Order: sequence, then C-alpha cells, then structure tokens
Amino acid sequence: MADTILLIDDDESLRRVTEYNLSEAGFQVITAGSGRKGLELFNKNSPDLVITDVKLGDMDGLEVLAAIKGESPETPVIVITAFGSIEMAVKAMHEGAFNFITKPFDRETLRLSCSKALELGSLRSQKQQLEDEVDRLTGTSGMETANSAMAELLETALKVASSEATVLITGESGTGKEVLARLVHQHSPRRKGPMVSVNCTAIPETLIESELFGHVKGAFTGAIANRKGRFQTASSGTLFLDEIGELKMDMQAKLLRVIQEREVTPVGSDRNEKVDARIIAATNKDLSEEVTKGTFREDLFYRLSVIPLHIPPLRERREDIPALANHFLKKLGAPRGVKFSDNAMSLMKKYDWPGNIRELQNSVERSLILRKSNVIEPADINLPSAKSSDILEIPDIPPDGISLEEIEKGLIVKALEKSGGNRSQAARLLKIPRHVLIYRLEKFDL
Repeated sequence: MADTILLIDDDESLRRVTEYNLSEAGFQVITAGSGRKGLELFNKNSPDLVITDVKLGDMDGLEVLAAIKGESPETPVIVITAFGSIEMAVKAMHEGAFNFITKPFDRETLRLSCSKALELGSLRSQKQQLEDEVDRLTGTSGMETANSAMAELLETALKVASSEATVLITGESGTGKEVLARLVHQHSPRRKGPMVSVNCTAIPETLIESELFGHVKGAFTGAIANRKGRFQTASSGTLFLDEIGELKMDMQAKLLRVIQEREVTPVGSDRNEKVDARIIAATNKDLSEEVTKGTFREDLFYRLSVIPLHIPPLRERREDIPALANHFLKKLGAPRGVKFSDNAMSLMKKYDWPGNIRELQNSVERSLILRKSNVIEPADINLPSAKSSDILEIPDIPPDGISLEEIEKGLIVKALEKSGGNRSQAARLLKIPRHVLIYRLEKFDL
C-alpha cells in the first residue's frame, strides 16, 4: 500500500504540480489549500507524511507544524517556503520539522526528502513494534499509576522482587494479578530464568498433579514418556500459580510439602527431584475466609502469604483510567490521531468496571473497531451510563480541611453496625476483602 502524503499549500498551481510529481513517484497524495483544512484532513486521514508551506493565508505553516507535532509527534513534516531564512529554518527544525526546503525546488529534491522522511517514520514504527512486542512478552505494561494505594503497592512489589520470599497476590478478576507477578519476576535475580504460569482452574483435577510435578513413562494410560512438570520447567525462575484458591485439599497438602522440602515426586516415581523455583500465587478469593470455612489449609495459606500484595479494583483508582485507556489504544495499534472525546473519557471514569482492566481493554478494542471517526464518543464505547444513585455524594471540604481517616473510620463503624458486627458482611458492604477490613480495624483500634 502506497504511503500517504498530506500536501498543504495555498498556491493552487504549485499545489497541483507538486501533487502530480509526488503521485508519479508512487505516493498517495491528499491536498489542502489552507492550514485549517489541512489539520482537518490530518485528523481524518492520519497521513504518513505532511508537507506544508509557511505562508498559508489563514494561519502560519509553523503553527500547523506545531499542531501536528502536538497531536502526533512521530509524523514527519517537511516545511517549504519561498521566503526562506536561516532563522526560520532553525525555528522549523526546533519545532520538529524533518526538513526545510526553499522554493523553487526541483522535483527530485522533494522526492528524495519525502523518501528519507518516510524511511525514518518506518524505522520509528518498527522500533515501536519491537517495544510493543517486548511489552507483550514481559507482560509488565499498564503498571504506571496516579493512585497512591497502587503506587505504594508497586513500591512494595519492587522491594520484595529482590528476595526469594513467596508472594500471594489477591484482587478481583481482571485487575492484573499476572501482570504484577511478571513485574516481580522481571525485577528479581531470577529474571534470566523462565516465568512459568499455571492456571489451576484450567487443568482437570485428575491431571493437576502430573502437570505440576511431572510423571514417568507408564504412570497412567497415555503416559508414553517421562515428562517434566511445571516446577521442573520453572527451574532457576518463577512459578506463577494463578487461582490457587481452587485447588482441592489433597493437592494443597502435596503443594505444601513441595514448598517446604523444595523437591517433587513425579507421578509413578518413587524418587524425589530437587526443584528451584520461586512461588508467586494469586487468587480472587479471600483465602483467610476460605481457611475459616475449612476449604483451604491454614498452613499452606501462611506459607504462600509471606508477602501479601492486594491489587485494588479499577473503581477504586479511577484516576488511572485515562492513562490505561490511552495505553490500550496504542497497544491495539490505533491509527495516529485516534483519541477519546472528553465525554467518552468522563463516561469511562464513572463506570464501575466489574471486569476491571481486562474489561477496559476489551471496551477500548470494541470502540476502536466501531468508531465513526478518529474521535471516540460515548456511543462507540457502549457502556451503561453511571446512575446518579451509584455515585456517592462527596461532602464539601471545609476551609480548615477534613480528616480522611475519620471519614474512613466512620464508614467502617457504620458497616459493622449494619452487619451486626459480622466482619465478612461488613467487608462486603464496604466492597473490600475481609483481610483489608481486619487491617483497618487494627489500625483504628476498633
């Protein structure tokens, strides 16, 4: 597919000649006779290269350059003028122009400059693709935050990364537990080793032991050869056990033994094998509550939660939504110039996102496909509008300030009163895990 060039020049005759020469060279050319029209076509078509005159009548060509660079810094821009000066050339290059050409110019000079500019754009695109691929493979994207609780969590995660401690990551589905696990792995001394992920709910109960610990030939029907388990393949690296709360009690006992002894017994074998893998586990369940109910071993819980990390749901860090939405636009390969309208971003910030970051990414992808223009509107996202009853009435802050801790303490007291002192029910009313509530009770000495 031919590269697209946007040509902005108010001189109609020169514009036609230049358009013809560039078309003859194999480029697809879009033309505009004014700066404002040029910017309109730029936002609509996302060209690969822009050529703009300095004198445009309705606005200055350097203003057009600045507007384009503000919208899409990676788009190369060539500035042409009949009134060239060293001062103007320096200013254009300072604003980000790829080249500055004075009139009159021969067609080969312009063609060569266009080819070089597009080649640079292609190299930048390839660099971005490589960065995106690294981002995909490491899985540590989307971890920047403007939320204080999330920032504290990330700081803690980076501190514990250098240790060998077992980590338990908790949080609702879709909050990015595996992403956080990869972040810990990538900043650990084991980063050169593999990170092996196991979804405990995706493996049949009859095969989970073989999957984790391996098996020997003839151990069961279909075992036609010796096979290493995930513990062995994660040697010198990290083993990520997702949805650990779904393991049955008998497997919990076997897993506890492996963590304690640092050795596994493959299915069908009577010999133990040493393993060297750091364990990071994750769950969307409250394991302390599961221990109380008798569905999760208390000793395994304490072994796994040496370092507990709780990821807050997206509705508790709404300030991160704009950055995450724009990150996913970029990750999904949105054309230059595609962006969310203020109304669309406002809707996304009001929505509760029960599916959290995973749901946000799916919504961004859907809006990218269904959008009617380069500006994504609320109708393109297709989210239910936030009801006024769903939004808390926030009191005005008095001139002398207000204690956030006192407000939090008061809400906890009200939740306990409403639940008759039942901590689990109070935690559900406050939409926080039970262990977080217990921490708050101890903090406020309630």
